[in-house]
Amino acid sequence: MSRYTGPTTRLNRKFGMPIFAPNKAYERRSYPPGQHGPRLRRKLSDYSIGLNEKQKLRFMYGLTEKQFRLTFARAKARKGVTGEIFIQLLESRLDNVVYRAGLARSRQAARQFVSHGHILVNGKKVDIPSYQVEAGDEVEVRDRASSRQLGTRNLEDNQYRPVPPWLTLNTDLLKVAVSRLPSRDEADTAINEQLIVEFYSR
Repeated sequence: MSRYTGPTTRLNRKFGMPIFAPNKAYERRSYPPGQHGPRLRRKLSDYSIGLNEKQKLRFMYGLTEKQFRLTFARAKARKGVTGEIFIQLLESRLDNVVYRAGLARSRQAARQFVSHGHILVNGKKVDIPSYQVEAGDEVEVRDRASSRQLGTRNLEDNQYRPVPPWLTLNTDLLKVAVSRLPSRDEADTAINEQLIVEFYSR
């Protein structure tokens, strides 16, 4: 599957926020990248603002442009507020659930954790990061030495990251219960999804 493998700090600086995990390089130079150093940003058009919001969210969840568009199309086809449904679909991806539960350090690591076959959903192996979990599903680390060792180490590294209320984590069993689907307020993103809806509606 195609994924972004370029410089992450450069994107953090470009968008002015930690799309990927922040590091010392981003903290030292949080201004936009380029040879001219920090300077005033020029005024952006409405199109540029919408495009930037779309790109921020796409890179944040690690989706290709095609995946992002298909997910948005699914959200638009459902009844309700398109932007909120869109965020809910992104949050309900299996790789995001693994990340949000603390079983991986980042969404990129969670995607790899899933695709390498370390995760079971309702007792069956699922190696598709984009798999959509539903309320009542149980996500767990496979009962295999390498899988559980990796999952335990990740939980220890992420013990101070809060688990969202729509997930229930059993640290002893390395199991996550999806009690319900997330609401918009429970997504850890500062993205204005309405601008993305307007961008795709042009």
